[in-house]
Amino acid sequence: MAKGWTGWSMFALAMVLVCAGLVLWLTLGFEKQDHAHPPLQVNRLPEPAKSAGMSLAEALARRRSHREFSGQPLTQDQIAALCWAAQGISDLVQGFRTTPSAGALYPLTVFIIDPDGLHEYEPKGHVLKKLQAGDLRRPLQAAALDQPAVGAAPVCMVLTMDVSRLASRYGARAERYSLLEVGHAAQNVLLQATALGLVGVPIAALDESQAAKVLHLPSRLQVVYLIPLGHPAK
Repeated sequence: MAKGWTGWSMFALAMVLVCAGLVLWLTLGFEKQDHAHPPLQVNRLPEPAKSAGMSLAEALARRRSHREFSGQPLTQDQIAALCWAAQGISDLVQGFRTTPSAGALYPLTVFIIDPDGLHEYEPKGHVLKKLQAGDLRRPLQAAALDQPAVGAAPVCMVLTMDVSRLASRYGARAERYSLLEVGHAAQNVLLQATALGLVGVPIAALDESQAAKVLHLPSRLQVVYLIPLGHPAK
């Protein structure tokens, strides 16, 4: 009896291990699908100038929404300044960023779309990670109710949020706080663009799920705002 019992015990243990392995495999598989693609390229951005441009008061007075752009591309310095305005680290000691964030949890992720592809801004290191090659501006325009500014601008910034980063601390208020932070970041970007002699327009009228599919974003990221940016049309 003891020998038979040991055999059944070993069989049961083996089945438990197989089931546990299957669950782990499925879990890792879903987690892998829920993350963005590994970067194709990582480009360190130029350090943003913190004393150039115009005064804040002048930028506030000049800022207007523009939907028509010239064909002139943006420089790496300009893209660096815009990304830094959105989510750049302004306090290297404590890691605080240019926009206020509930609990300093930073649920936002910033993406840049240009003719070269899709890029994710990484505040730590101040780098752009290229995630996809190819021009996605026209497909994104279709997801934004076919608004021409999205496809015409040389650069379109995409602001996304991950509410789960705040949920454990703020519960039902997490979404509200995340949306507020998106607004802070968007205004920073538009004022920075004005100070650089650029123009832009915030766009929230879009099919969020379609936009996420175009960009192949993980399910945890919700597309909230598109900001086409560029030089004003002459």
